[in-house]
Amino acid sequence: MKLLPLQMVIIDLENGRRGIFIGRPLVPDSFTDEDCQVENVWFTDIREIPDYATLEQLTQMEIDQIAAKVATLQ
Repeated sequence: MKLLPLQMVIIDLENGRRGIFIGRPLVPDSFTDEDCQVENVWFTDIREIPDYATLEQLTQMEIDQIAAKVATLQ
């Protein structure tokens, strides 16, 4: 089994709803505030994943979905 670093991002909305997102670390400790400015926020709508999917496969599914959305916007 390969161990991967993970990061959780927890977002609380004013209406009381909470979202918890788990993924690869986005911001290493060595980054400064200038290195971490947000340019875009994308939400995927993948609701079901195969039970055998790895984190890498899930990440690629999400990247492919975002790329398709960006292509339709251009």
